[in-house]
Amino acid sequence: MAIRARIAVYKICWSLGCFDSDILAAMDQAILDGVDVISLSVGATGYAPQYDHDSIAIGAFGAVEHGVIVSCSAGNSGPGPETSVNISPWIITVGASTIDREFPADAVLGDGSVLGGVSLYSGESLPEYKLPLVYGGDCGSRYCNMGQLQPSKVQGKIVVCDRGGNARVEKGSAVKLAGGLGMILANTAESGEELIADSHLLPATMVGEIAGNKVKQYLKLSQSPTATIVFRGMVVGGSPPAPKVAAFSSRGPNHLTPEILKPDVIAPGVNILAAWTGANGPTDLDIDPRRVEFNIISGTSMSCPHVSGLAALLRKAYPNWSPAAIKSALMTTAYNLDKSGGKIKDLASGEDSTPFVHGAGHVDPNRALNPGLVYDINVIDYVRFLCSIGYDSKRISVFVREPTSLDVCSKALSRPGNLNYPSFSVVFGSNTDVVTYKRVVKNVGSSADAVYEVKVTAPPSVEINVSPKKLVFSAENTTLFYEVTFSSAGGLEGSVGVKSHEHGSIEWSDGDHLVRSPVAVRWFQGTMDHSSI
Repeated sequence: MAIRARIAVYKICWSLGCFDSDILAAMDQAILDGVDVISLSVGATGYAPQYDHDSIAIGAFGAVEHGVIVSCSAGNSGPGPETSVNISPWIITVGASTIDREFPADAVLGDGSVLGGVSLYSGESLPEYKLPLVYGGDCGSRYCNMGQLQPSKVQGKIVVCDRGGNARVEKGSAVKLAGGLGMILANTAESGEELIADSHLLPATMVGEIAGNKVKQYLKLSQSPTATIVFRGMVVGGSPPAPKVAAFSSRGPNHLTPEILKPDVIAPGVNILAAWTGANGPTDLDIDPRRVEFNIISGTSMSCPHVSGLAALLRKAYPNWSPAAIKSALMTTAYNLDKSGGKIKDLASGEDSTPFVHGAGHVDPNRALNPGLVYDINVIDYVRFLCSIGYDSKRISVFVREPTSLDVCSKALSRPGNLNYPSFSVVFGSNTDVVTYKRVVKNVGSSADAVYEVKVTAPPSVEINVSPKKLVFSAENTTLFYEVTFSSAGGLEGSVGVKSHEHGSIEWSDGDHLVRSPVAVRWFQGTMDHSSI
């Protein structure tokens, strides 16, 4: 992304894991060394911990205090809700999307069906004729666990293995050790149509859930099922359209503070070409003897550094901008349409993705360079945010690293959603609830006398009123306020719990710039105690 950037690397992870002490020490050292951006493709396991128990959130707060931008992975625990980690509002939280480069490998069945899949296998091909086809579940293990497949049923055949339960490439190794010659790795409902190309140890391809079900149906109906795999190398093009959100990409709503929308943005994170260590094979498994200098990797660990690089470019262009301003530029200029012109899809469901899945959208480097308006936030604002969710002076001192006075929260935000964030997440307590948020925008465009008008796309069950509807900037007034009132116009479903969320957007435009903020709305019955979530 930033090809002239200098990179400083700090080791925080070991064979036993990544320790809080090392994470904090590395971030402190990076700040001391004068870095502009910290890129951290590491996150908590499970639900995001409380901010003051999260070493990354604590270290990132200190970084932002010193003007350092912190970009972090959202995590690879999707597609379940509330799975995003690194969700503190001072961090750029990045989900993963696909790109328009594919590595197709077709599964060709004995009945002539051709089912599209993907693979990075590069060894000897299968025989030109079709081989007998069996299902791992009929041979000892549907997931093709190591040592559980029966050689007598697998030898000389292609084995269909279900995704899940163990490492994808390890399944192929189990097939190979049992005497199998190839593998078709079939997605289940959990992964849907998400396809990840792997450097398999034997001829193998991964197919989506729909194709996987067709293969299994063919196995049931055919007396002598056969198949082969045709590898087609690398293909770049518009079909299927990109980007899509990876099923594994962790998503919202925000587990700790529902009024702050997470993730913030998505960026390329599937089948990404990356430098690779010579100490391990491309699959990172002990059973893999191969060594390569580059690898194709998938995960939010790949999408995070894309955004880190873009943040570095913006820091170079605007050295005086705060981390929040740079984050705002990336969010408000993000796009929500794929290359075919349709809405960005969620590979987990096949449906249109939502702000709880893609945040503000897919980052757009060129548009981010000229955002028009930015939503700025300073460290005191973040302290007031912590006060608004019930943190006292003792808990806040964990972030500011010094004792705080008893009146530190005397100017707390009236509600967490009043943090000057570039997106809107609204939680209604009833079907007649009204929520009001305030925002401040700064004109950073070339015209000091810009006039912005608002366009509202309200969710179906919500009325949105923005006041004022026009922002008139001048050389004397570069910063202006506006207020948004969200009124619930729909009924709460059920007596307890959350209604299906709804989404919309608020856009400001001066004819040259489009400053877009996503709106995500949920209905919650009961009292939210942020301090104990």
